[in-house]
Amino acid sequence: MTEQLPHTSGTLVLRTDFAGDAVWEALTRALATPSEDGFLPSVELVADPRFTGVTAEEAIGRLPAGYEHPILVLADTTALASAEFPLLVVDLREEPGRCLRVVASELWGIENNLSIANMDFREFAAAVDADGVHRGF
Repeated sequence: MTEQLPHTSGTLVLRTDFAGDAVWEALTRALATPSEDGFLPSVELVADPRFTGVTAEEAIGRLPAGYEHPILVLADTTALASAEFPLLVVDLREEPGRCLRVVASELWGIENNLSIANMDFREFAAAVDADGVHRGF
């Protein structure tokens, strides 16, 4: 049986790499640190080893019925291997399944703006650096 992801009040940030707890703790601190203007992403962190190695496509299939958030975020091996924590952000509304990476310090911009329909996923996707990572505008 495939394990379903939990219902969350904030956008789901799913840990899929369990190679080291120190790096996960550093990511959680980064996500809890306000931007220069005091913004934070409204997220709920899920760190359950049952989701080790889950891909974006698999995670979409495991979302609970009624998941209302416009994105889901994966803290995968790539994200946890870099000091910038380039999280994998998965679009669930505009082009379901489309992904981009965003450094943890800029997740608030995507989460906040998409949650209130102030911007579209494609606007963030169009503003990635040459390496495919969004680092802000």
